[in-house]
Amino acid sequence: MGKRILVADDHPLSREGLSMAVRHIFPDCSVLAAGTIAEAERLAGQHGDLRLVLLDLLLPDTHGFSGLIRLRLLRPAVPIAIITACRDPDLPVTARDLGAIAFLAKATSLDQIADALRKVGEGHEVFPPTAKNADSGPLRDQIANLSQAQRKVLFALAEGHANKRIAHELAVTEATVKAHLTTIFRRLGVTNRMQAMLVLQPLLRDPAA
Repeated sequence: MGKRILVADDHPLSREGLSMAVRHIFPDCSVLAAGTIAEAERLAGQHGDLRLVLLDLLLPDTHGFSGLIRLRLLRPAVPIAIITACRDPDLPVTARDLGAIAFLAKATSLDQIADALRKVGEGHEVFPPTAKNADSGPLRDQIANLSQAQRKVLFALAEGHANKRIAHELAVTEATVKAHLTTIFRRLGVTNRMQAMLVLQPLLRDPAA
């Protein structure tokens, strides 16, 4: 396991509280702190030994799940736990289907968050019971059924990246990207990039709205 944990939260007090919980549960790990998704990406790119990312859903330079999408694209093998003050019951389901390992509410005590982090550290998913039992919507089902490579392309598409950039970032050919897009479009029931972006809008909406 890696020796660094990244805490991305734009509120200093919240970030420090989460960092304290992380140090308590993972005393052998050092904590990296970020206040924006751009800073989180920079740190994630610099450190190859990340064990876990604790990500606030509402960073100032994100919209919807774009922060989760961007970090998943950058470091697909690193577990990401979402922590948020948002109470929308659909959010944990979407986070789970986009590859998050946990969805934690900021309203819970630090002791409860620490207990959840301990479970995450053991490799367990931690989601509200309603998320585990919920009936995912069609879009979430379609995304959940994509392969890991197809999800990477989808996440890059959701960020508006062109095929050439996606190919470069994923170290594949443009022909491979186009093949994945063909499968993605078929799964989403669309025929082109613009229609796919419209379908993906629910993932990019402001969860606080």
